[in-house]
Amino acid sequence: MATRRTTKPPKDPAPTAPAVCSPCDGSGMVAATVRVGRKRRPVGQQDGICLNCLGSGTDPNA
Repeated sequence: MATRRTTKPPKDPAPTAPAVCSPCDGSGMVAATVRVGRKRRPVGQQDGICLNCLGSGTDPNA
């Protein structure tokens, strides 16, 4: 009887990097406009934590 030819099991793919959060582009911080005065005119921006990923920088839905 002839020997059976077996194939090697497929190798596990390389681990993929986690998806990047789109609102903060992976930094975990987003800019929020600061408004002052009676007419609420914009004065500048300040950094705040990204509420989508809570500062981790990775997409929670991926």
